[in-house]
Amino acid sequence: MRRCEGCGEWEPAGAPDCGRCAAAVDEIVEAGWREFVDREFGGVAAEEERAIAEMVVDEIDRHPWRVVDAAYDRLTCGECGSTLSRGPAGCSTCDRAHGYRYAAVEVDRPGVPPGNEHALRVNVSVVRRPYGISAREVLGRRLSLPILLDGHLPTTAQAQAARAVLNKGGTAEEYAEFVHREWRGDVSA
Repeated sequence: MRRCEGCGEWEPAGAPDCGRCAAAVDEIVEAGWREFVDREFGGVAAEEERAIAEMVVDEIDRHPWRVVDAAYDRLTCGECGSTLSRGPAGCSTCDRAHGYRYAAVEVDRPGVPPGNEHALRVNVSVVRRPYGISAREVLGRRLSLPILLDGHLPTTAQAQAARAVLNKGGTAEEYAEFVHREWRGDVSA
């Protein structure tokens, strides 16, 4: 893990407000897309990606979540005009697409505890589409991202204890210190 040069948070915990961290979160998704396109199609022109994206969202349950999220990024919502699934809360088309994304496949990365990929996916989803989600929830999700990316996964008790820090009015610094200490065993965070 390293500190972001833009905001000083552990990368990418400054997302969605820090552009550099937001780009790092988007890169989690984009790397999966590039790997998929190269493997399945041998690389394609940018204009061909839209057709591939449409195919992916027609068969969400056959593709990894990163590929699905990246496919949505290549499509536009006909209702609100935003990137499909990332439009404002209340846009029925984006809300529906956002919900469908959870039908995608989750495969844990090598060397991480079972369930890490699910936790990473949920946190990435919240950080990339924070609309209609409480500020406290977004804060917890974004500050947890570096730890999840580092391959850690809290127990249920650890996750509940971390949530309690925020529910009791804890600051971002107190929450970050808690999760780094309890989830990573890092007393210097």
